[in-house]
Amino acid sequence: MSGHNKWSTIKRKKGALDAKRSKAFSKIIKDITIAVKMGGPDPDSNPSLRLAITNAKGVNMPKDNIQRAINKGSDKDSANYSEVNYEGYAPAGIAVFIECATDNVQRTVSDIRSIFNKYNGNLGTNGSLAFLFDRKGIFVIPEGNLVEDDFTMELIEAGAEDVVLEDGFFTVTTALEDFGSMQKKLEEMKIEPESAELQRIAKTLTKVDTETARKVLKMIDAFEDDDDVQNVYHNMELPEDFEE
Repeated sequence: MSGHNKWSTIKRKKGALDAKRSKAFSKIIKDITIAVKMGGPDPDSNPSLRLAITNAKGVNMPKDNIQRAINKGSDKDSANYSEVNYEGYAPAGIAVFIECATDNVQRTVSDIRSIFNKYNGNLGTNGSLAFLFDRKGIFVIPEGNLVEDDFTMELIEAGAEDVVLEDGFFTVTTALEDFGSMQKKLEEMKIEPESAELQRIAKTLTKVDTETARKVLKMIDAFEDDDDVQNVYHNMELPEDFEE
């Protein structure tokens, strides 16, 4: 999990930038809209909406923005988003898995293909790389006044596969089927995570040199800047000296 945690740390630091914050808002607004259309506007009876609202609070989205997104999802005339995935290879054979939410699939696949081509990658067929990733629950929790050993032990007893404290945040990993029960456990403990998501975690990581890592991350940044892209996952192991 070290490669994943290191990438999460870098993304958190980048998340402080205004442009990334705006993208985070856009992503969560789509999550809220989709959740409302699928399960209704009441978070008490709609777990997907409750999760999206938790993530909205984690990036300090104003309450008015959250309510507007809920209202938008409740409007039958608002855009209907399709959730679609794309898979392909970045330079050096790095596997890339992209999750999108779009109101125009033709536009999205054209944009995704264009980014792959621009950065010397290749768009693959759907399902060709999914086996390289496991779906895991990932909770990011501010350290605050939590006692590391006690908190870690309590969450492991509740079903966590891994608990890592790094740069003031706990990253808690669960199996896909334990995601909901971990949400309930944190609610019982009155702990509100900064984010709680189902992510695709690479089963094995591919080592690359610093120059290749930069090329791949430029591609990933281009994907993440696309309005239709919700999440990007890869199996690249960043070099130890990369952050330096």
